[in-house]
Amino acid sequence: MSKQLEITPDVLGHPKQLFILFFTEMWERFSYYGMRAILVLFLMSSIGIGGWEWTSVEALSLYGTYTSMVYLTPILGGWLADKKIGYKSAVIIGAVVMALGHASMALEFHKMFMFVGIALLIIGNGFFKPNMTSIISEMYKNHPQKKDGAYTIFYMGVNAGAFLGIMLCGYIGEKVSWSYGFGLAGIFMLLGMLQFYFAKDIFGTIGDKPMVTANDDQDPKLEFEGDRLNPFTSVDKILMALSTFIGLTWIINDPIAKIAGNNFLEIGGTDLSNYYILVGIIAFFTLIISRIVRYPNQTRDRMIAIGIFCVMTVCFWTCFEQAGGSMTIFANDFTGRVMEGSWATTFIVVNVLLTIIPLAIITYVLIKLVIQTYGNYLLSNVFLATSFIIIWGLVGWMINRDLNSQSFIVDVPTGQGVEQVKITEPLDLAIGEVVNVIQVRGRYLYMDENKTTRAEELTREAGKSSPIIKATIREIKSNEVEIGATWFGILNSLFIIMFAPLFSKWWESKYNPPAAAKYGLGLILLGIGFGALAWGASTIPSGAIVASVSIIWLVLAYLFHTLGELCLSPVSLSYISKLVPGRMIALMFGVYYVAIAIGNKLAGKMGGSIEAIADKYSLSTFFLIFTIVPIVLGLIGILLNPVIKRLMHGVE
Repeated sequence: MSKQLEITPDVLGHPKQLFILFFTEMWERFSYYGMRAILVLFLMSSIGIGGWEWTSVEALSLYGTYTSMVYLTPILGGWLADKKIGYKSAVIIGAVVMALGHASMALEFHKMFMFVGIALLIIGNGFFKPNMTSIISEMYKNHPQKKDGAYTIFYMGVNAGAFLGIMLCGYIGEKVSWSYGFGLAGIFMLLGMLQFYFAKDIFGTIGDKPMVTANDDQDPKLEFEGDRLNPFTSVDKILMALSTFIGLTWIINDPIAKIAGNNFLEIGGTDLSNYYILVGIIAFFTLIISRIVRYPNQTRDRMIAIGIFCVMTVCFWTCFEQAGGSMTIFANDFTGRVMEGSWATTFIVVNVLLTIIPLAIITYVLIKLVIQTYGNYLLSNVFLATSFIIIWGLVGWMINRDLNSQSFIVDVPTGQGVEQVKITEPLDLAIGEVVNVIQVRGRYLYMDENKTTRAEELTREAGKSSPIIKATIREIKSNEVEIGATWFGILNSLFIIMFAPLFSKWWESKYNPPAAAKYGLGLILLGIGFGALAWGASTIPSGAIVASVSIIWLVLAYLFHTLGELCLSPVSLSYISKLVPGRMIALMFGVYYVAIAIGNKLAGKMGGSIEAIADKYSLSTFFLIFTIVPIVLGLIGILLNPVIKRLMHGVE
């Protein structure tokens, strides 16, 4: 049995061990969200700037498979940690494997390195993701009154990492090099792992390899009169194996079929993918229904309630995860991101404040932690301090680059004459000077000497003609800055930090809505966010490849999406833990992660249709789909509240 740590107010009223986890998780989220921010843009961008020129269908097929798999592998990783290797070893293994994955993605020698990198990230995440929170749970096992505060602090680390990762990896990926963006994510994953590894002894025996005890063979506790065990039958196990095998092979085959044209589910020229996954869905629902009906009435009803919540969860994540796919494409291709004059100044000031203030606060926490631990864990602190020195250096470089940014109107020769376009860079150029530019998805980018040489090499290797165009500077406009397409992703983390305390107070007040209302409200707010995008995109003609819609629509979308997330996501696991007997919690958490995985894969499938729907109908029509479906399902959820309340049997 693990020895419990004494909870002492070392840093901000919590033990120093919590902040070791805080920073480890922060750098892991930095790497995950940083890589996720640029993945689709990289895949769809021009070969001349290091991209692969994939279609949205191909890019989002891979994106959907990746984001779904990272929610499936933690089920196995959590079990291995619980039963075999312990939480600390699992975290270290996961971090090492993910660092190798990011390093592989940063290499440009062969496309296979990208696929190997993604596979390593999926595997490593399975070891890492479930076990950080497990260590916290063990730490506070005898101090439940402080657990909510601990998870709140930990959650701030999650959002701080996501915020910084999207901002810096996205900025470097877009402005400098995709490889540098992927590589930066790997550097901080490695630093996070080293910081944790050299401080792991601070946790005592918590998270060590589990010891087998006599109690392990005891029957699980039955929690209420009439409760009974529901052992898995041979048929259950067959259905579970069948649905798992079909689901995994379908998820993996989907991008292979779309990207490489090797559809393993095509027989005799007929694509059987839809029939194949239908068999898997039938097997899965047969398994769930057959098990639910064998439970006593109270457990059965509560499981049905969880099933309804899981359907809402699938819909929510299908829409919400457009953030890394179709919404990023919209930001890149259809949003007016060049700020001029006072708007440029306002953006720079706001961006500096948004970056410096949170980073200063986190640095203060770092200093407090170092004071407590430098004597015994010097190497851990060295790696942690190094990571912050790098971050401050990158932030300073980014701010300086934006402060020196300006726009140039250039004459670009085309088949129809000369086109005047704008490029925005921190350059010192003169009117009449000839510069190199490249066209990427309807927009023009400046290419310096190194980028020009690299572009010519890449296109020559791909058997294509040089994409470099000679343009002439016509006009210079100072005090202009271009917002990166990935920048909008930071708004989710920002809004969570702003509004999470308000929602927490709401849930603790007498106005706390019932579970079904929270789920319904979350879906409705999500739909309203997409409604803003549909409204903003209404002026874009069908088939357009570029536009300059106001950024306000994306800001509103992320605001409402985050408010919806705060209604649904944080409370989901809480309700599952309340609705099922303790002996079933791990299983039902697994079911919940399966629901999120399904939502993520569907997000990629549906998001990949953005270009097809925009060409045939309009971009506004595409976003209207994501407006109507969640709002209708949310209203249905609210109307079902009396039924769901009865199914929950008194659980609040």
